[in-house]
Amino acid sequence: MPTAATPEAPFTPELPETWSIRPCEVYYDEYKDCKSIKGRFQQYFVNGESDDCTPWKRDYDNCVKFEDSRDLKAARALIESEKKRRYERFKGHYGNDVWQKRKQPPENWNSKLPEAISKEYETSYLAQKARELRGEIPEMPDVAQNNYCVIM
Repeated sequence: MPTAATPEAPFTPELPETWSIRPCEVYYDEYKDCKSIKGRFQQYFVNGESDDCTPWKRDYDNCVKFEDSRDLKAARALIESEKKRRYERFKGHYGNDVWQKRKQPPENWNSKLPEAISKEYETSYLAQKARELRGEIPEMPDVAQNNYCVIM
């Protein structure tokens, strides 16, 4: 059963990456989802086999230890697990050598749009809402907010 997690883990000099620790409910939910029948079907469909759910359980247990008793060893294990998870998530991105990564945005990133696109924008819903927010035109009533009952 998940415990009430604090919104953010406090920063400590010994643990500069406490920002990466999620609320305990997240680890518990991930573990439950991993063990569920729906999760097992998804794992089998994607990977061809069932995943090992023990890392989620271990992370949940470490999170509870850290939350309850401020156990630094549990927090370090949790941070390492999150680093490993992040590395696995971005492995394809960092290993991609097809595209050349930019150091800065292109020089003309904020240049004017072509005339045809500018004309389309003038009559778009987004432009109308922008004018409403700036106070240039009166706010139009939102149809979704009105409740109409029609009996036929």
